[in-house]
Amino acid sequence: MHLNLHFTAVLILWTLKFAALLVLLVVLLGRDRAKRFPWFTLSIALIALQMLAGRLLVGRMSTIALDAIFIIMADVSAIVGFMVIVEMGRRAFAPMRRGKWLAWALAVLVVGGGVLAFWGPWPPWKTLTADSFLADLRLMQMGAQKLDMLVDLLTVGLGLLVIAFGRRFGAGWRTHTQRVVIGLSTASTARLAVQAIWQYIAKTAVPHSQAEYDHIIGLGDKLFNAKDAIYLGVLVWWIIVLWMDEPGAAVLAQANTPQLEYLSDEGELPVIPGEPSMVPVELADADEESIGTEE
Repeated sequence: MHLNLHFTAVLILWTLKFAALLVLLVVLLGRDRAKRFPWFTLSIALIALQMLAGRLLVGRMSTIALDAIFIIMADVSAIVGFMVIVEMGRRAFAPMRRGKWLAWALAVLVVGGGVLAFWGPWPPWKTLTADSFLADLRLMQMGAQKLDMLVDLLTVGLGLLVIAFGRRFGAGWRTHTQRVVIGLSTASTARLAVQAIWQYIAKTAVPHSQAEYDHIIGLGDKLFNAKDAIYLGVLVWWIIVLWMDEPGAAVLAQANTPQLEYLSDEGELPVIPGEPSMVPVELADADEESIGTEE
């Protein structure tokens, strides 16, 4: 029996990605990381929900209703992705003054918006202003795609800034913030690279036969599978680094936990830090008598 290896590769990648997303959510919630990165946690949950909806709803609903659901989810995910960038930027450069932080954020946004303006085809203005339900869906879809690309561009820029200057502002290599940003920038770089390569192939490739067309489609499938494999590696990276505590976290927790200390190696009376010493009355009287004798 001939096996469809392409379908098997897609199915394996989908299963591994979905399982890794669920494990990452367990780590974020179980290790109390969701309080520090609420938008990042929400973005991971939305990605898992989109994958599950795609698996359960495709082929069971009308095309228009299905498109509307996925376009709305894509818009919400794009907005949440933008909030993740803001969240990571604020955490990475928290000690920076607000005015300086806003200036750097605006500079990165201008650069990303400039690249976005010249990247990819834009639909005609008549298509955007058409008064119909399908035109509204196309407009929403284009908004999600462009915002996704802008988020990827901003993520790459933020990753470069965090790697270059994060250590000076408390977001060094071993912090969760820098490691999450590195994972985000890696995934965004892979998406942008695959999109650029595929757009170049679509522009330049001119198939002259069905075999050449199938070869181009197969090449595109391999590119997108490679992108998914990189994202899977990023998910595994996040699971490992977010499971571990940051350096100094254990020492800080130990310092905040009351511990018992002893007066001496032979003593049996514990003293709680911050509390008055429990010294027997006889010892106190003896000390007073000795002091009076010395006087």
